[in-house]
Amino acid sequence: MARLGWVVAFFWPLRVWCVLQNVDFWLQFGYLGLFIVSLIAASIVPFSSEIFVLAMPPLGYNVWWVGIVATAGNVAGAYTMYYMGVKGTPYIAKRYKIPQERMDSAEAWFMRWGPAVLLLSAVPIIGDPICLVAGSLRMKLWKFALWATVGKGWRYVLLLGAWQWILGLFGYTF
Repeated sequence: MARLGWVVAFFWPLRVWCVLQNVDFWLQFGYLGLFIVSLIAASIVPFSSEIFVLAMPPLGYNVWWVGIVATAGNVAGAYTMYYMGVKGTPYIAKRYKIPQERMDSAEAWFMRWGPAVLLLSAVPIIGDPICLVAGSLRMKLWKFALWATVGKGWRYVLLLGAWQWILGLFGYTF
């Protein structure tokens, strides 16, 4: 029985991951599903919202609303990372064994480039830590919101524009 518990504990996160990545499940909720998916994608959970963003306009959803809702969800997820930086930086550094030199280096890099570094908050892998560092440095929330919104929004504008152009090559428009 103990062995079975270990198997369930090991495979349960994989099962959750498969449910989260189930496009049909989230698309049934429309814009709300897109918001939730975008929020999850911008939090600490490794997840991608791009497939949902690309799937919605050809299904009849307004391309502008898709971009706005995805950006809003992504910024809401960035707020979670910001809050984790404000409240949990010592815990995160200890839990994930991040050396103090690395933390100092990240903060120095952020201080060097200023809030404009949040324009990179939409870039995979580095985007979440950037929001975390902004929180740990206690960046003003209005400044964080402004830069993170622009940083998250440009990705969806480029993504949806490129997708519309690619589909237009095949005679499909939305």
